[in-house]
Formats: sequence, C-alpha cells, structure tokens
Amino acid sequence: MMESVYITAVETACVLGLRMEDCLTALRERRGGLALSASLQETSFASLPVGALPSPELVKGRRYGAASNAAVKVTAAAVRRAGWTSDEIRESWLFGASSRGNAGEMLGENAWRRPLRKFSASNTMHCEIPAAVSIELGIRGPWQMISNGCSSGLDALGLAWMAVSSGVAPRAVVVAVDLPLIPPLLQDFRDTGLLSTNGINDPFATCTSGFCPAEAAVAVTLERDSSGRPKLCRLEHYSANSDAYDTLMIPEDGGGIEACVRSALQAGDLAKVVAICPHATGTLNHSRVEPPALLRALGGRKVPLLPLKPQTGHALGASGLLDVALLVPCMAEGWMPATLPGLTPPACGLPLNEAPLKVMLGDRVIKLASGMGGHNAAMSLAVV
Repeated sequence: MMESVYITAVETACVLGLRMEDCLTALRERRGGLALSASLQETSFASLPVGALPSPELVKGRRYGAASNAAVKVTAAAVRRAGWTSDEIRESWLFGASSRGNAGEMLGENAWRRPLRKFSASNTMHCEIPAAVSIELGIRGPWQMISNGCSSGLDALGLAWMAVSSGVAPRAVVVAVDLPLIPPLLQDFRDTGLLSTNGINDPFATCTSGFCPAEAAVAVTLERDSSGRPKLCRLEHYSANSDAYDTLMIPEDGGGIEACVRSALQAGDLAKVVAICPHATGTLNHSRVEPPALLRALGGRKVPLLPLKPQTGHALGASGLLDVALLVPCMAEGWMPATLPGLTPPACGLPLNEAPLKVMLGDRVIKLASGMGGHNAAMSLAVV
C-alpha cells in the first residue's frame, strides 16, 4: 500500500539568490534576475540575458567538478533544514539529476577551479554529482543519477516519491544541478536553434525565439507522514511518458503532454487544481504546442498558468525541481506567487496567474517538465 509522502525541506540556489529565503523574496516582489554576464562579454553571447548564480562560492572546490560542488552544498543545507539526524542521513536514499552534469570539466572550461589531476576521470562523470553528495554527507543508502534532459529533476523527484511511498526507502533526498553558461555548450544550443536570438524571455509571446539559459542547484527532502516533521506539501502523483517523435521537436498535437498532465490531474479533485506550472521554455515549438495540450488535459477549464522561467531562466535538468522547490514553501505559507508583470498569455485562452493567489488545504498545483528527446514528466502537489 502506498503511503503519503511529503516534502519537508528545500534549498534553492539560482539567479534569484543562494538561499531559499532570498528566492522567495524575489517571488514576492515579482522580480526576475536575468542579465548580461561579465563572464560572457568576450564571447558571441555577450548580448544574451542569462541567469548566473550571484556568487561562485557554491561551485568552488578542487576535488569535485563544479556541478558536484554545488550539489554537495545545497544538499547539506536541505538536510540541515529537515533536521535529519546522522542515522537518518546515513539510511536515506539519494537521487541526483542533471542534463549536462559537469559539462565545464568535460569541455575543459573550468581551469579556474584548479582541479586536481588525480580526479580528472571522475570530474567528467554525470554520476559524480550524487557520488560526491553521498561521500561528503555520509549517505549509505543507494544513489541514482537521472539525466533525462530538461525533465531530469522532476523525474528524479518522481522516482524518489515512488521509492518512499512504497516503503522501500525510509526517506530520500533529491538534488538537481545544471551550470550551462559555458560558451561551447551555448554554441551547441545556438546551432540547434533552441537558444534565444533576441533576448526576449516571454515564453508564450509570438516574438519568442528560444530560451535564456541559467544556472541552478536545488535539493529537497522527502519523508512519510510518520516522520512527525513539519511538511511543506504532499506529493500526490507522478506521471511520465514519451513522444516517440523527434530528438528536438514536440509534435504539433502536443505529443505526450496532454496524457501526462491528465494522469497527474486525475490523482485528485480536478476542481482543487488552482495553477499549472508549465515547462514554458520560450522555444517557438514549445510556445505553440504546450498551452493547447494543457487546455485539452484540463477539459477546457481555464486554470491559470504560472511559468517561472521568465524569473529564473532555463536551468535545463534542474529547472523542474527548481520550480517545485520555489513553489512548495509558498504553498506552505498559503499563497502562490504571481508571474512577472507584462508577460503574454498563450493564444489558446489559458490565463496567467497575474496576482498572488491564496491557497488552502487540499488545493493542488501541477508541475510539468519536458526533456529533449520527447520525454514528459508531471507531478501533482497538494497544500497541507
């Protein structure tokens, strides 16, 4: 029998701030953080707005790659917030997530870190991220590394939910990180036609041309009801599917988005769904096909959309978990943030959540993520 699972702590680091409290302040103030980056000024990306971490302290360290260093620090902070004992940490399960892993090390762009040559092989592995967390925190439960493109973080959360709710795992910590502000990687996105060409971060506008990349590291802790700890939200349901269509594009009918979201919606009372946090990257393909698919999944019901990438930028595989970690502390306080002012609602008629929204016990929020290659993931969150 499946048991109820709750998020009990989060830590977030993104362009909005290096602590969860700083990020929530930015949400309350309806403030975004994208800007031109000094580190890209001597490159062809000098005019591209990006979401850089406010400080490099999070990624510093010579033993592990930059992404792994960030993962260790945010996970340690989340576990402290959860109040786990050393025994609870040791027995927990760990799920890591990233689209590009330690890309800076793989591409030879992180020489500033003065890496130790002894660890060159491990520094270029995606799975160094959870391995480093396990080593530094003393987690002896199994760890897994999920790399499903931009849905990685949300998929890792869903798999952790399954492990904890089934009783197989006593508790779990999920960490997602991506650091894509690396010129060779940005060039790959530009060549593929996914990167913004005009710097407009308005994902449903007709003038949108692609995504604005961002850095982020985020961790959340999952526990069953019997833990007795304060709860931020209840995880209701995780669903996932694939389009089986194309490595880059979503089919014009929305592919698996409609079915994936409908599965999450059906896990509870549809009338209690107060918002959907869409993937909303800003690519033309996504802006055209995602909103109508969401409207069909909702049966025509005009549930407001709450896209967060206009504030944070697109943190690739960390973006889905980042959105969850930004929303659940708000839900615990009884409110949902508004979108950035001036965003364009989608043409299909779904509204944007343009004012802070009061939420109550049992209200539900659906988070959607879609990964390159045609993978979709959705999670239903409930106010407690």
